[in-house]
Amino acid sequence: MTDLFGGAAPYYAKYRAGYGDPAIEHLAMTFGRDSTALDLGCGPGTIAIPLARSVREVLAVDPDGEMLAEGRRLAGNAPNIRWIHGDSTRLRELPAFDHIVMGRSFHWMDRRAVLAELDELLPPGGVVALVGPSRDPQEEPWEPAMRRVRDEFEVNTFTASNSYQASGEHHDDVLATSPFADLDATRYEHRLVYDLEAVIGLQLSYSYTAPARLGDRIESFREAARKALLALNPAGRWEQVAVTEVLIARRPND
Repeated sequence: MTDLFGGAAPYYAKYRAGYGDPAIEHLAMTFGRDSTALDLGCGPGTIAIPLARSVREVLAVDPDGEMLAEGRRLAGNAPNIRWIHGDSTRLRELPAFDHIVMGRSFHWMDRRAVLAELDELLPPGGVVALVGPSRDPQEEPWEPAMRRVRDEFEVNTFTASNSYQASGEHHDDVLATSPFADLDATRYEHRLVYDLEAVIGLQLSYSYTAPARLGDRIESFREAARKALLALNPAGRWEQVAVTEVLIARRPND
């Protein structure tokens, strides 16, 4: 998965929606101001940057150098974020941390292996936090058109060993049989508005339609997406109520 998001970092930073202030505040209150939080699979800092305002330090870890570079640029002079090249197979190489948060990255990992290792690495009281769509997310309003375009370009999702894509097993169910089986979920809603360019840019932030994967077909993909989206909605404007779930997983005896 070396080039999983090759070329996607600028699109990810610009077009991926944040999780909303209430979700970040939830994490900050759970972790505590004096904590060091690991954001594993941080991307361009979607969680790390706002969370850093409310904790002692954030270890922002990602395997993609372009994502880390984009995060550094967006964070500016934030003194308490350490941007680290790494992934879920190298947790023992990282500085010590009190809690871990993962956004959409957890679904790429060997989830059971990661949770077993975190049980050894996290101190007593350390939590595993997942932030992302709810268990049954609503389909995005442009998805019928984009699904046809992806089929036309024959792009499909990647899979990872014991990942959500490979097994179809939801994160909740994996956590329920892990050392972190004490679960508490809270949902937050926020309204999002997208224009045509934002929807197309969003597609280029995904692994299966990242610029590196499309290669010299990127302009053809843009044009096909534009035509399909305008055929679906000539106004070229979409509204969506996004639901973000913050799932806090603790050891039952902590």
